[in-house]
Amino acid sequence: MNRVRTNDRRRSGGGPRRSQTAGRRPAAPQGEFALPKTVTPALPAVDSFAELDMPARLLAALAGEGVSVPFPIQAATLPNSLAGRDVLGRGRTGSGKTLAFGLALLARTAGRRAEPRRPLALVLVPTRELAQQVTDALTPYARSLGLRSATVVGGMSIGRQAGALRSGAEVVVATPGRLKDLIDRGDCHLGDVTITVLDEADQMTDMGFMPQVTALLDQVAPDGQRMLFSATLDRNVDRLVRRYLTDPVVHSVDPSAGAVTTMEHHVLHVHDTDKHRTTTEIAARDGRVIMFLDTKHAVDRLVKHLLNNGVRAAGLHGGKSQPQRTRTLAQFKDGHVTALVATNVAARGIHVDNLDLVVNVDPPSDHKDYLHRGGRTARAGESGSVVTLVTPGQRRDMTRLMASAGITPQVTPVRSGEAELSRITGAQAPSGVPVVITVPVVERPRRAASGGGSSSRGRRSRGAQGRTGQGATQQSRTGQGRGAQGRPAGEAPRRRPRRQSAGGSAA
Repeated sequence: MNRVRTNDRRRSGGGPRRSQTAGRRPAAPQGEFALPKTVTPALPAVDSFAELDMPARLLAALAGEGVSVPFPIQAATLPNSLAGRDVLGRGRTGSGKTLAFGLALLARTAGRRAEPRRPLALVLVPTRELAQQVTDALTPYARSLGLRSATVVGGMSIGRQAGALRSGAEVVVATPGRLKDLIDRGDCHLGDVTITVLDEADQMTDMGFMPQVTALLDQVAPDGQRMLFSATLDRNVDRLVRRYLTDPVVHSVDPSAGAVTTMEHHVLHVHDTDKHRTTTEIAARDGRVIMFLDTKHAVDRLVKHLLNNGVRAAGLHGGKSQPQRTRTLAQFKDGHVTALVATNVAARGIHVDNLDLVVNVDPPSDHKDYLHRGGRTARAGESGSVVTLVTPGQRRDMTRLMASAGITPQVTPVRSGEAELSRITGAQAPSGVPVVITVPVVERPRRAASGGGSSSRGRRSRGAQGRTGQGATQQSRTGQGRGAQGRPAGEAPRRRPRRQSAGGSAA
């Protein structure tokens, strides 16, 4: 398929192309982001995927997934990214950013074949969970085009990931640290990468990945396409934009990342002595809930308490191994776990259908963390509520944080057992009967667990229990299980009707 570029800056030649534009704009003041001005006019937005210059097989895959109408960020950026333009996309979490960059990346890579260790397209993400989510979201579309993918993240077998790269993978989804390790080992070279995406770039800078990210970007093809997508943009991301994006098409929606009309924000004033009981009653509600705490030790203590009181809870934090984290997410998505208790490791990169409540048991210290925590609900046009429990000593800080986030919450004093708490959160008294979360017994290893390709990875983590045989289980504390999908290697995922959502599992 013939791709027409809308500008001529994809020039040939030796040195890095960014040097001519690095000083084009003055630096933005600290904490602000000065959006670059687009020199070349952008192509207009489209109303449907059928209007886009994409392979027929890709359009058929979209139809097969029940995705027909693009979300605004997709409609605005895809005509331009398909034409080879650099793109800067800012949109709230859940707005459809994954397909916004993913469809263009796959369409422009279609028909090409990567040499061993030399991928053609790269998606950099800050966390393992987001890497897996991006891979799962793009897998059916990559498969439709015959493209091979590899997911390289820490906490998994580096040998298997190296093997996937040696076998040849057109598309790599990676966290910066593990990708650097593979490059240092000689298992990956970025010189053939002509399409590079930075997803959640602000979190990569917040986590201290800026030196690694810039080192990796300096290794990709200098005349290639760059796309940067994020829910929030700040001064550090501005540096990346000025250095690596040339004449980008800019699309910015919900600049505060919090202006979501389908999301309610509640601040519940609680007494210190009643907070624990209030938390327990919210966790015991009918339906799933994500509860955020500051530390992994606090997460483990609350999970133990909830299990002892009859709540099907599980913890997610950086102290868990990657297989444990993957399994816990699968159990939460399929409903086997109803209360996911987590640190900020779950604040991004997690998409769960029909999740209508997020609770900040410990209020976040930064407004961006608040926005990203809350972004786990009200995704892809669904509704949801974000509830923050605030003790008397935290009220002033919480008022400042909400102002920074551009949010005016509903403030309500509550006590455990009260009807008002139940009205807002669905809280109810727990059963008090201890429960144990079980997982499938390991039958055989999953070769694709490290993300070495798309052949045996399902579209979404939906069934840690239901597809692997009933009965044979063991306690989840043993750290065993079968990976992200909870099914033997090679078993195809069950299809189910999918609500029309162009966002898919967008982060």
